[in-house]
Order: sequence, then structure tokens, then C-alpha cells
Amino acid sequence: MTEIAPKPVLTSREKVAATLRRRYRAEMRFRAYGLSAVLIGILFVVLLFWTIIHKGYTAFEQTYVQLEVSYAAEDLDPGGQRAVADLQAANYQLPVRAALRAAFPAVEGRSELKKLYGLVSGSAEQTLRDRVLAKPTLIGQHEAVWVLADDRIDMLAKGQIDRRLPESDRAVDDAELRMFDTLKAGRHVEIRFNSGFFTSGDSREPEQAGVLGALIGTFLTLFVTLVISFPIGVAAAVYLEEFARRNRLTDLIEVNINNLAAVPSIVFGLLGLAMFIQFFGMPRSAPLVGGLVLSLMTLPTIIIASRSALKAVPPSIREAALGMGASKVQMVTHHVLPLAMPGMLTGAIIGMARALGESAPLLMIGMVAFIVDVPKGLTDPSTVLPVQIFLWATSPERAFVERTSGAIIVLLAFLLLMNALAVILRSRFERRW
Repeated sequence: MTEIAPKPVLTSREKVAATLRRRYRAEMRFRAYGLSAVLIGILFVVLLFWTIIHKGYTAFEQTYVQLEVSYAAEDLDPGGQRAVADLQAANYQLPVRAALRAAFPAVEGRSELKKLYGLVSGSAEQTLRDRVLAKPTLIGQHEAVWVLADDRIDMLAKGQIDRRLPESDRAVDDAELRMFDTLKAGRHVEIRFNSGFFTSGDSREPEQAGVLGALIGTFLTLFVTLVISFPIGVAAAVYLEEFARRNRLTDLIEVNINNLAAVPSIVFGLLGLAMFIQFFGMPRSAPLVGGLVLSLMTLPTIIIASRSALKAVPPSIREAALGMGASKVQMVTHHVLPLAMPGMLTGAIIGMARALGESAPLLMIGMVAFIVDVPKGLTDPSTVLPVQIFLWATSPERAFVERTSGAIIVLLAFLLLMNALAVILRSRFERRW
């Protein structure tokens, strides 16, 4: 029989070295897992931003068509008085269609003319009306005017419609393609910066839709939210952390505050609907009501963050102030609050950032309504950017896809601006000890 060789006996140093090698390998694997997770997260963030920017940057461009317009006096001002009321009531569809027919005299038939008239946006009439009202001497004259193209022509000019597809699968047919190519060959088509995206309110027509109303509505709503939630949240945090006695009541309040921070946002919308609209009779779809609802939602976040900032102030600051003869109120207002203010501002910005991206509670109070006019006050009907994005995302027109992504870019820019402001305020008020 062959004898089995005995296993070598390891010394203590060798055992320790083997254990260390296993620990080092496990540590390297753990670091690799963590680094992989970070890289995957960054990859998804980059993919998200690239998708949004790739689909949305074209929203900041708009296609225009040049028309040779004749302001015929018999069509626009038969009386010849040049009265403002007559000029406002005139039918400016006539010169628009006459200019299109003059550009394509071979187009005949009802269906072909309908396609021809559909090359330009319905806002072309308003463009001519504004020019005539600003300069009535245009009556009886001719001029070249750049007007908005229809959303389908806009998508075609930006290359978002594949011309190689069969005619039945395209948003524009062959006849419209030929008309567009003729205008483009004659340099009557231009793509310009879409200033109307930032200066116009919402519209049923994609080429006329803008975010100005949603931007102002967002600003007014967040203003109300900040004015209400920040002072109340800081005052509640100061009372609970510096003045309130530890008993069952304060424990119950703290538990409820922590629980409210995790309540779904739509619950606050239901509360706002029942309290502010049905009970108090406040107007629906108003920034004032939206700000009140979002204040209820952001208060727990601000209170929790403010209490954490107060706890971070060293006890020696309090003891030194009291030792110098300051009252408790003076100690809090002159010493503790200035040191805790950067953390409180951070909590406020976190709460405001959450409020900026919320749409569910605002849908419950009617801010989902289609609002064309730009709000001028806290009680005017309004909408906000997240709700505007939701409305455009559910629209059937394909041209609203780029408007949706463009509005998301504006929303992200708004959020970055808020965060930058928070960093500036924090660095200004921050004190080191």
C-alpha cells in the first residue's frame, strides 16, 4: 500500500499571510463591485441626458416660410378709414392664401389647395394682423414676410420625417414634398432660433406652443411655497429642538413629522382639494393654491433638515452664549441660527427641488387645465412645468415630442439654477468654528 503524504504544517506567519491574501482579494472584489455600480449609474445618467437633449434640442429651432404678401385694400380695409377696429376685424386669411397661390399658380383643386394652405401655420394671419396694426400704411402695398411653418413642415425641414418611407407612412405626402422642395430651392425656407418657445404660452398647435406661461406659473407657485414653508419649517424646528420639553406630545409630533415626509404626494393634493378649494373656496388652478399644497408637502422635509442643522451646532456655542449672560432667545437667534442656516438652506432647497418636480398634487387642484394666457398674479389660472410636460407628452401630434423634451431641458436648467443659488447662499452664510 502507498502511504498518503502528510499535509504540510503551516506556520503562524504563513497562516496569517494566507488570510491576508484572502482579505485583500475580497476587498479588491468589493471595490470593483462598488466602482462598477458607480460607473453603471453614471452611464444611465449620461444615457438619460443624451436622450433628452437629442430629442429636445430641436425644440429651440423653428422653421419659417417667406411669403410675398399683398395687402389689398379691398380685402382688409374696404372703407378706407384705417380704423383700428376695422383693421383688427379684417380677414387676414385672404392675403396669406393669395400669397401661397401666387407662389404655386399650377396648384388647383380643393384637396391640393388645402395641402398648399397647410404649409404655413395658422399664426400667419396673426403675424400679418400685428404688422398692419403696427404700420397701417402697409395697406395697398407688397412685402416679403416670414411666417411660421406648419408643424409637419417644421419636422420635415429638421429631418425628422424620413422621405424614403412610402407615402402612406409619412406625415407629408408627395405633393407637399414637392411644394416644400420648391420653396427651399427658392430660399424661402429658413430654420431660426425659436424665441417663441420662451415668449409664448401653450397652444393646441405645436409650432405655436411655448413655456412662458408654465415658467411664470412655476415661479409664482414656488415663491408661495418658499414664503410659507421656510419660515414655518424653521420656526417649528427651532421650537422642537431648542425650547420644547421632552414629553409624549413632542414625541408624537416628531413621529408624525417623520411619517409625513414619506406620505405620497397625491395625498397632499387630495388634502388641498378638500381644504383650500372645497372648504375655503379658493380658485382652482391658481399658483396660490398650488403653493399652499406644495408647502404642506415640503414642510416635513424642511423641518427634519433644519433640526439636523441645529443638532450639528456644537453645545459649546450655546454654553458660551449663556455664560456671557445671553438669554435663550438671544442665544438661538444670535449664535445658533446663523451657524445652522447653511444646513437649513440646504434642506429648503431639497424641499423646493422636490416641489419643482411634482405634478400629482397639482393635478388634483386643477392645474392640469389647458391654459393659454400667461398668468399675471397669484390667483390667475396657471400651470407649471411638470404638468405642462405631462400635457405635451399625452398629445397625439408627433411635433409635441420635441416640445416635451425641450420643456424637460428647461426644467432641468431651472433646477440647476436653484441648486447654484443654494450653493451661493450656503457659502455666503456658512461660518466655521
